[in-house]
Amino acid sequence: MTTEDVLDHHLDAFTGQDLDECLADYTDDSVIITNMGTFRGLDEIEDLFAGLFEEFSQEGSTIELDQKEIEGEYAYIVWHGETPDNDYEFCTDTFVVEDGAITQQTFAGKVEPKA
Repeated sequence: MTTEDVLDHHLDAFTGQDLDECLADYTDDSVIITNMGTFRGLDEIEDLFAGLFEEFSQEGSTIELDQKEIEGEYAYIVWHGETPDNDYEFCTDTFVVEDGAITQQTFAGKVEPKA
C-alpha cells in the first residue's frame, strides 16, 4: 500500500468512526504525539480514538478536510471541525507511513472550548 492508500483508509475509517479499521492502520510500535500527550502502541492509540469518536459522534458535529499533501512516506493534512463541546478551528496531522502502517503521527490544533 502506498502512503496515500494508507492515509485515505485512515481518513475513511476516522470519518466513519470505525475504531477497528482505524486501528488497523497502526502497529504496537506506533506513536502519536499530540498536545494532549503521547500515545504509544495500540492500547493507548485505541483510547485516544475512542475519546475522539465519542466527541465527534454527537449530533451536530462536523469535520472537513482542507488540505492533503503526500511526499514519499510522509503525509500531511489540514482540517477543521466542530462538536457541541469544541471548535476545531485549525488542525494539522503529519503521518509517517512505513510498510503499509502509520508508524508515527503528530497532531496540533487550535481547539477552543465552547462556553
